[in-house]
Amino acid sequence: MSFLSRIMVLKSKAHFSAGGNNRPGEAGVNVTFQGTRKKNASQARSRVAIVIASFGIAYAVIGGRLVQYGVAQPETVSSIGRADNLMASRPDILDRNGEILATDIRTVSLYAEPHKIVDADEAVERLATVLPDLNAREIYNKLKSNSRFQWLRRQLTPKQQSEILALGIPGIGFRPEKRRFYPGGPTAAHILGHVNIDNRGVAGMERYIDSQGLADLAAIGMTSDAKLEPVKLSIDVRVQNIVRDVIDSGMKNYQAIAAGAVVMDVHTGEVLAMASVPDYDPNKPAEGAEEGWMNRMSNGTFEMGSTFKTFTIAMGLDSGKVTLNSSFDATAPIRIGGFTIKDFHGKRRVLTVPEIFQYSSNIGTAKVADLVGIPGHKEFLTRLGLLSKLPTELPEVKTPTQPREWKKINSITISFGHGVSTTPLQTAVAGAALVNGGKLIPPTFLPRTEEAANELATAVVKKSTSDDMRFLLRWNGIAGSGKRALVPGFNVGGKTGTADKVVNGRYVNDQNFNAFLAAFPIDDPKYIVLTFIDAPKTGEGGGRTAGSNAAPMVRDIISRSAPLLGVEPKFGEDGSALLVSY
Repeated sequence: MSFLSRIMVLKSKAHFSAGGNNRPGEAGVNVTFQGTRKKNASQARSRVAIVIASFGIAYAVIGGRLVQYGVAQPETVSSIGRADNLMASRPDILDRNGEILATDIRTVSLYAEPHKIVDADEAVERLATVLPDLNAREIYNKLKSNSRFQWLRRQLTPKQQSEILALGIPGIGFRPEKRRFYPGGPTAAHILGHVNIDNRGVAGMERYIDSQGLADLAAIGMTSDAKLEPVKLSIDVRVQNIVRDVIDSGMKNYQAIAAGAVVMDVHTGEVLAMASVPDYDPNKPAEGAEEGWMNRMSNGTFEMGSTFKTFTIAMGLDSGKVTLNSSFDATAPIRIGGFTIKDFHGKRRVLTVPEIFQYSSNIGTAKVADLVGIPGHKEFLTRLGLLSKLPTELPEVKTPTQPREWKKINSITISFGHGVSTTPLQTAVAGAALVNGGKLIPPTFLPRTEEAANELATAVVKKSTSDDMRFLLRWNGIAGSGKRALVPGFNVGGKTGTADKVVNGRYVNDQNFNAFLAAFPIDDPKYIVLTFIDAPKTGEGGGRTAGSNAAPMVRDIISRSAPLLGVEPKFGEDGSALLVSY
């Protein structure tokens, strides 16, 4: 091919390249390029739409929550949840009629997260404006500690919480808690007991409830999501109020250092009321003096004085060696072991058994004990439960004291209430056995039927002994030292006890421990009442023996509580009180 020919061929190829529309295969390439471009654009638009939709949904959710918060009713004072969302950690305690004695209320406690505290000094200063009694040094040390949690104050009031919230201190917060509340304050303090800061029972029936399994359940978190059934006690809060009021007034009026009383059903062993003063407010247990925490009715032992003559005479009658017609020579004092036993108001003559009881003769009572003998004496008091620890639900129960070895002098002094120390509550329990037909029934602070009580009862004396003792108690009420305990229409029978106190290991004759053991109505006893007053300086009529202060306290308790207990007075057609005849 010539050079010119080659030139023509090259020109022809260049023409096709420059034309663009006439080259073979050009249309297919163009379509493919345009499809790819459209596909990429569509995908980009889809991605943008998805992003826009996501942002739209997110903003819609946020907007909806803002609207919800704006419409909802704000909690302006307390962060505590509603009552139906915060279950009680302890059961309510009720009296026998359903009145609330103890319940849980909602509260909050103040805590700090030290690692979030900006300025500890400023935080302490600002908290002190709301809580002026704060220990500034202690709180400062807590706020500067390396821990991540510190309690600052437990159980705030709603007002305190609101004021602290207004301070706006970073690192300070509140935790919902429960607080035990006792509507009656000190009314039944020694029966109910109290709880600690963590709402755990530490005394009284509160501690008893924990001992029945509540503490174990709480430890594994099984009491926070279930409603607990209330615990009903045998206590009648109306009678409890009366008893507490009477002994508190008696302690003040008779210038004593302590006083106490119990009212108990003689057929069931149920304690209807029991109180001891000084006492304390279980809502503020830390503020109670140590004296106030002492439950002298069950956790204090005392020489009960001449109330023990009731048991000595009952022992003689039950042994068969003594009858109501028996007589004992009380002409001269008894001298034994360097001691002289004499009567307070001696008649210096032979006394019948009713006269020994009426005149509270130490000489006559000692001779009854001597007739029975030391083994029989010790066995009888043991049978009545006066020498062993009293079985009951209350944790605070003290064991009686007695001589290690009983000698004749011990038996003689114990016969009239010196030498053995028992609790007032168990003295009342033993007294109930002497008037209810002879059955010793353990006391209870929980409801109990008479049928259930009979299953637990132990026969300790003959029915004839019980009948004789009811006569003697009634006789002493009419003609003896129990006159100031009489309540017209209610036939009260009882026995006084005036014991010299032991000070620095020696008996002193200027301080007494006085008690009165009573039952009513004595013709068919339903209730036993025992009062005591420790070291009174005076009494009705100016005296300071049991007949002038412990007995009037029984009178006041019975006159005010008998109608509430359903005991009807008995009056004759002329309106005078009917006396019981035997």
